[in-house]
Amino acid sequence: MAFISFVGRVLFVSVFVLSAWQEFNDFGTDGGPAAKYLKPKFNVFTRNFESHTGLEFPKVEILHLVAGALVLKGLGSLLFIFNSSIGAFLLILHQAITTPILYDFYNYDVEKKEFNQLFVKFTQEILLACASQLPPIHHALAFKHVCFERV
Repeated sequence: MAFISFVGRVLFVSVFVLSAWQEFNDFGTDGGPAAKYLKPKFNVFTRNFESHTGLEFPKVEILHLVAGALVLKGLGSLLFIFNSSIGAFLLILHQAITTPILYDFYNYDVEKKEFNQLFVKFTQEILLACASQLPPIHHALAFKHVCFERV
């Protein structure tokens, strides 16, 4: 059973690893295509944040955001493979930061085609983040079963 669990974690993490590897190869000096795609969406996100909260969003270089995403994906994936809850937390942190920025369905009208496409991708990313919590939940349920239901 442990081998099947390990294979499942490796298959799950392969999405993050392949994405991080592609971004790393394309990174270059300007952050690559990921930075070019992220920049306009991040600018819209910061404008929305500032207009809704009245707070000034700190200035952040897009290059640093892409590098941070690479680190979160890479380190989180490595730790997750070895059944670490810290790895799951890092992957969830990555998803929590990037999902609302990349899949900004809230900036489009409901009747627009882009709204539906981005909303579907947004919900898929949320489900992926929830799936990364399955191993820690599984261990908590097993602990509950061993400690409380066998008495």
